[in-house]
Amino acid sequence: MSKTDIINARIEPRLKRSAETIFRSLGMTTTDAISMFLSQVVLNRGIPFPVKIPNKITRQAMKDLKTGKGVKKYKSSRDLMNDLSH
Repeated sequence: MSKTDIINARIEPRLKRSAETIFRSLGMTTTDAISMFLSQVVLNRGIPFPVKIPNKITRQAMKDLKTGKGVKKYKSSRDLMNDLSH
């Protein structure tokens, strides 16, 4: 199928650069990613992921993670599993 339509979108430059870095690591272009997203919209007949406004508890948890609160690190998977079993 011939690609002839063009989508123009204004995106925050930092967001665009960050996304492009991820796409490159996946071996794809931004155009590839947008095409995949649009294909999933068509297949799902809507946005292919839940779109919700997080509640107060979720917003606080997200804020805590961004600031480093609530992050627990383990030296090994065994330490993690031991912690989970208690």
